[in-house]
Amino acid sequence: FEEGFLTLKDLPFPSTFKDMDRATLRVVQAIENKDKITIVGDYDVDGVISTSIMKLFFDEIEYEIDWIIPNRFSDGYGLSPKVLDKIEHTDLIVTVDNGIAATEAADICKNRGIDLIITDHHLLPPVLPKAYAIIDQKQEDCNFIYDDVCGAQIAWYFIASIKNTLKINIDMLEYLELVSIAIIADVMPLKHINRAMVISGLIKLSNSKKPAIKAFLEEFNKEHLTSEDIGFILAPILNSAGRMDDAKFGVDFLTSKNIYDARVRLNRLLEFNAIRKDTESNITKEALLQSESSSSVLVLHGLNWHEGVVGIVASRVANLRQKPVIILSENSNGTLKGSGRSFGEVDLFDVVNGSRVYLEKFGGHKAAIGLSLLKENLEEFKNSLEIKNRGVIKTDTKDSTIVGNLDFSLVSFDLVELISNYEPFGLENEKPKFVSSKVKISNVVKMGKSGEHLRFTFEQNGVALNGVKFKTQESFNIGDIVTVTYTVTINSFRGNKTIQLMVDRLYR
Repeated sequence: FEEGFLTLKDLPFPSTFKDMDRATLRVVQAIENKDKITIVGDYDVDGVISTSIMKLFFDEIEYEIDWIIPNRFSDGYGLSPKVLDKIEHTDLIVTVDNGIAATEAADICKNRGIDLIITDHHLLPPVLPKAYAIIDQKQEDCNFIYDDVCGAQIAWYFIASIKNTLKINIDMLEYLELVSIAIIADVMPLKHINRAMVISGLIKLSNSKKPAIKAFLEEFNKEHLTSEDIGFILAPILNSAGRMDDAKFGVDFLTSKNIYDARVRLNRLLEFNAIRKDTESNITKEALLQSESSSSVLVLHGLNWHEGVVGIVASRVANLRQKPVIILSENSNGTLKGSGRSFGEVDLFDVVNGSRVYLEKFGGHKAAIGLSLLKENLEEFKNSLEIKNRGVIKTDTKDSTIVGNLDFSLVSFDLVELISNYEPFGLENEKPKFVSSKVKISNVVKMGKSGEHLRFTFEQNGVALNGVKFKTQESFNIGDIVTVTYTVTINSFRGNKTIQLMVDRLYR
């Protein structure tokens, strides 16, 4: 398929974005007039990287700016009146990875004489904010041909456009390495320009000059980064700051000027991530105790469950119970706030939208939602969901990423090398899974601080292979005969390389 083989020379020009030229000229004018510029980001990985890209760019051209990322707990999401009150005198605000729904904040900017440039990639609201310029590929009259791009990609295009207009020599590949992290972390489909940008970004990351990336490679003893390293290790670490405290720590880390600062800042993020893991594990256990239900959509709640991890918990429980899950945290004033995650092909936004009359706030998309409601409306909300969706939700559990049955005798280093030709893996280019049946468990031990992971030795027809299953509440016995679905990886330990199965599911 042609789009799978694009390269950076196939990237559309920045000016194909609606309002890109207008926004660029305003920034150039701001630089010439020595106007105060403030960047407003978001607390997820995409927003942290978008903010970092803007900061690094203005540092490189030696123009001082301010930046702020709203705090998840005290400010809420995106550019809001509350965030505007924190911004000291400014002439120009540029949002990255947010702002498309900030109509109230846009009006305040207008009244205060602040020009507002919105760069975002999210779905458009019915009424757009009154901004100086809006760069969002989802606008109907935007000529940028790719719909599924993330906020950091748009920020990258924006600084490329500013660079071109200023006629300065800056290596845009240096910024692309950070963009590739955001594309993977924000679960963009790995096709068309996304794939080309990630491939180039991963090459740059493995030879990065950035102290933050050097510190990360050093900490995890890696010579190069894969999309899986980003998705399963780096992205959760970057996300942990915004989930547990404040996302500014993620920006501080990524923009570190030397390796010593980068190491200290990485350690702070690792501490946040350790707390996040413990918190998530505890809440998942509590949620699972409530989850034995025949409901089409599981709605689970607890007192003061940490708002920063409810989305991850919803995802974990959805995968375990194989149905959509909403996790709500009850605070002291009787309000429930939380997140939902879908399962299979279920459109969770559509499912909940029919019962939104019971909600105070609601937003999201097919796979994930955010919501809040009064506790007094909880039972009616749950009943409404069940009545409207009973028999309607079809959670087809067929896994399209399973390519076929595989005998253990065919699992080899050659197979791993063949599969690696199709990297990087991610959304719409998933790593192939295999299924093997009549497999004997010859050994199984718990791993992890809380015993939340399992390490196996499997046998089939005289061939033994090691396997690992992460984040599971299931228990298995030596001698069990099972069917296993898995991906094949290489495990490197003290210079020795062995084949390891990353177990997806086990069926008795």
